[in-house]
Amino acid sequence: MKDEPASPNVLAINILVVALIFGGIAIQNLFYSVQPEEHAVITRLGTIVGQSGPGLHFKLPFGIDKVQKVPTTRVLKQEFGFRTVPGKEGGPSSYVTAGYEDERQMLTGDLNMIEVSWVVQYNIEDPVKYLYQLQDAERALREVSESAMRRIVGNRMSSEVLTTARVDISDEARAEIQEAMDRYDSGIRIKPVELQDVLPPERVRPAFTEVNEARQERERMSNEAMKQKNQAIPKARGEAKRIIAEAEAYAIERVNRAKGEVARFDAILKEYRLAPEVTRKRLYLEAIQEVAPKAGKIIVVQEGYAKPQSFYHMNEQTGGTQ
Repeated sequence: MKDEPASPNVLAINILVVALIFGGIAIQNLFYSVQPEEHAVITRLGTIVGQSGPGLHFKLPFGIDKVQKVPTTRVLKQEFGFRTVPGKEGGPSSYVTAGYEDERQMLTGDLNMIEVSWVVQYNIEDPVKYLYQLQDAERALREVSESAMRRIVGNRMSSEVLTTARVDISDEARAEIQEAMDRYDSGIRIKPVELQDVLPPERVRPAFTEVNEARQERERMSNEAMKQKNQAIPKARGEAKRIIAEAEAYAIERVNRAKGEVARFDAILKEYRLAPEVTRKRLYLEAIQEVAPKAGKIIVVQEGYAKPQSFYHMNEQTGGTQ
């Protein structure tokens, strides 16, 4: 039984359906959208014909115009020695270090092994240079970053890398990576280079920990000694000033007392020269009056008396001390 030829209506419907599908595909390829953090580069038959910013834009369909979108405002990063793994179902991210030992193991200037993990942050300033100046800008950045970090760490002592030189290493690495990427005209701008972990190898980590603890203890004792020094020296200086002031005051007192004694002696000498006997008797009586009260009870026996009389009783009778 022969098939009946298709009617003109069915053929027209099929052509219309194909035309609609073809037109839908064409219309769909006429427009493209660029996100706020992106920048688009348009090529027509392999030649760059323009760039476009965020929004909805028109292009020629069927592969005549091709659009490559580059995140120009977003801060990108490359991780070395570890990888960040997003958490499941919106959970917190985790760090994976297994399998990246070759990236983080380095040799320092004093021939010690050390493990350095770091992050290079960057953004894309020129999308055209980023896409077409280098065959693979991301790979070039990665190789330059690893080479620069190994060279910088290799020029320093392990103790510096582990303790005080981390900021200097980050700054030096950023400058060196940026210089290399500028030399390649890559269109990449390097942001801060951050050292994540700087650790000795696993097998010798306990020994390094003991050394660091000893250094910290030394620093603590040095700071404590400096604190005691800063407390003791001002105190000693203050004590010295107090003693000097007391000595000066004592010296002035002794000098003034001596001057007073000299003046008194000169006055007595003058009186003595005028009336030696009277002055001698007066001096004797003054000395007895000064000494006698300190001697306690004194019994004085005079010749011709039947019984002794007390010194004070005699004073009352005679009006003075004989």
